[in-house]
Amino acid sequence: MTPTQPTPATHEPPLAQATREALEHVIASRRDIRSDFTMDPIDDETLTRLLAAAHRAPSVGLSQPWDFVIVRDEERRRRLQTLAADQRDRYAASLPGGRARSFDGLKVEAILSTPLNIVVTCDPTRGGPYTLGRHADPRMAPFSVATAVQNLWLAARAEGIGVGWVSFFDPDELRAALDLPEHLQVVAYLCVGHVRAFPSAPELALSGWARRRPLSWAVHHERWGARGLPGGEPMLLVDETIAAVAPVDEAARAACDEHQLRLTKPAGSLGELENVAAKLSAIAGTFPPPLPEPAALAVFCGDHGVHAQGVSPWPQAVTTQMVLNVLAGGAMTSVLARGVGAEVAVIDVGVAQDLPQTPGLMHRKVAAGTADMTLGPAMTQEQCRQAIEVGIDVARDLVAQGNRLLATGDLGIANTTPSAALVAVFTQTPARVVTGRGTGIDDAMLAHKISVVERAIEVNDATADQPLAALAAVGGFEHAALVGFLLGAAALRTPVVLDGVIAASAALVAARLSPPAVDYWFAGHVSAEPASRLAVADLELRPLLDLDLRLGEGSGAVLAIPLVQGAARVVREGATFESAGVAGRDE
Repeated sequence: MTPTQPTPATHEPPLAQATREALEHVIASRRDIRSDFTMDPIDDETLTRLLAAAHRAPSVGLSQPWDFVIVRDEERRRRLQTLAADQRDRYAASLPGGRARSFDGLKVEAILSTPLNIVVTCDPTRGGPYTLGRHADPRMAPFSVATAVQNLWLAARAEGIGVGWVSFFDPDELRAALDLPEHLQVVAYLCVGHVRAFPSAPELALSGWARRRPLSWAVHHERWGARGLPGGEPMLLVDETIAAVAPVDEAARAACDEHQLRLTKPAGSLGELENVAAKLSAIAGTFPPPLPEPAALAVFCGDHGVHAQGVSPWPQAVTTQMVLNVLAGGAMTSVLARGVGAEVAVIDVGVAQDLPQTPGLMHRKVAAGTADMTLGPAMTQEQCRQAIEVGIDVARDLVAQGNRLLATGDLGIANTTPSAALVAVFTQTPARVVTGRGTGIDDAMLAHKISVVERAIEVNDATADQPLAALAAVGGFEHAALVGFLLGAAALRTPVVLDGVIAASAALVAARLSPPAVDYWFAGHVSAEPASRLAVADLELRPLLDLDLRLGEGSGAVLAIPLVQGAARVVREGATFESAGVAGRDE
């Protein structure tokens, strides 16, 4: 070997195949157990092995900030169970109707159903002020304790022992009830005991509360968004999502249509609801379709540089104010959503002002508002891609959390102007025909708004044969996010109820990118904006409501949610002539 040749690399060989397979089995079959425990005691040797496994966990700076409090006393556990039940009830009271009904049947703790509980605490001061690796981020202490919890959990599974993590505690109440020193933090309250059998999947997944995210969603190569498994070619999220949109199942649609002929009603007497039910079956790929509940409304929020052209009588700051109003529950859409039991997710994808950290708000800002589209593209191609990815990720998150019906919402002063531009481009309709009065403008401002739309299309040379370029040129961040949201839902075979003109204009873009995706969408209503009716017609969708609404925010979509759910209930629960003993028409 010459001096210029590299020395062959050596490394530690892997563990034996049987050991690796056993480890994989333990990891794959670990479960958060809440039911089916036995009260059989855990012997001291086994318990010591579990605690030893936890104590061997890695910790930043070898700080080992954990301690373990074993709780066996039944009276103490009853007091703790009361605290957990109180927090459970508070959480249940905060849930929208659809989610509350799902939660009602869940068992969330087994404090009294196991022979012992283990409280894992964190001492963030352990190791002193110069603990290695904790200087820049003091959260490394509880992060380290989480590794101890996982070690204990895996060791328990190997011993055939179940572990359930109880999160329904107020931290201060729990610390006081356990007589813990004030400097300690409780990281985990664990219910530990033998189980009759480990479930085949996580209990929350089996109940339909949530789904497991595929690994491919969580692996990024070099930069956020370039997803793919190791060894595969990284794929941009937009391309991956479009490729995943499959045609709906026409056989399931036909099965639903055939069943509806046997229901105790004249054929076709439920009108469009019968088409909704059949479409739900086609989307799900099965008959009867699952009940589209829980439902979630995603309100995408952004500001627009074209506001500077005087196309709206409202100041741009109203976007921020209305976002906070929706989050506080006072907006009309918030009220309507509560009424139909839909949860509301608010996403800042491009609001000009910085929004505070608020429960229910997802911070996904691409930029502080778009550029003025009359002077050039509203978004760069990269910004447009990022906003589309935000929408895809939001759809994935909401579906993974168990929602079976999604609805679109939007907030953004002046956003009917880019909506009109998109509809004009994609339906090849003159701006004077598609441009409406938005939040209420007079004739003079309407004429000016039409000229702004015309100028934006001309300046950017926006054309329908380049859908992403047109979206970047004359769209908004909320429009781009809605495009991703619609595509992401279709890729997951999840129905979406469209709101008004903003959603419909985004749907035109999404339909150009993936024509099969249209079959996953319902037009919740047709708004007072002329572009809304044109876009819905171009998509060949039939609006479920026509109430002359022009509020936006998702209001029309929310109002249509019970209609979609009702259509599914009819074919799932309605009696047939045969089952009800009712004579058919020809009998």
